[in-house]
Amino acid sequence: MTFAIPLRATRTTARAPILMLLATALAVLAASPALAADEPDLIFRKSTVFKWISPNDKLATYGLDDPEVEGVACHFTVPEKGGFKGWLGLAEEVSDISLSCRQIGPIRIKGKLSQGEDVFRQRRSLFFKKMQIVRGCDAKRNVLVYMVYSDRLIEGSPNNSTSSVPIMPWGAGDQIEKCADHFE
Repeated sequence: MTFAIPLRATRTTARAPILMLLATALAVLAASPALAADEPDLIFRKSTVFKWISPNDKLATYGLDDPEVEGVACHFTVPEKGGFKGWLGLAEEVSDISLSCRQIGPIRIKGKLSQGEDVFRQRRSLFFKKMQIVRGCDAKRNVLVYMVYSDRLIEGSPNNSTSSVPIMPWGAGDQIEKCADHFE
């Protein structure tokens, strides 16, 4: 006895796992919290590797304000993979990220903060890798310290970058905050 499977059912059955995988991936990305701060502002992108048919590899520079410390802005540059995997969001991005943070106005710390608390988080691969910008306080020098690094579920990356923001007066009569008063 033989069974015949209609051609239409075979195509649908063959596509079902792929469609289910894509739907699951989109649901995971949409449902998971990716950021501690608002979405960063894209400042500019610069192509680094030319590709004939697919998008180029690029370096992208972004800016963001610290959500808990008024008067501090950070800029970071990340590599963005091109090609078809990068275009589809399936490429794992490298961990080479640079960071620069500066005082851009009077510094006002909004509440109690923790050493190493996330300022910003972003996925760098579909499931396992993320980039984080964290903040701390060097109480002895009254300096806010920001560090960017990436980690993976299985193994992290030693690539990192650090930036310091000394808390300085901004204009006449500005009272200088002491970061030690706001960190646990």
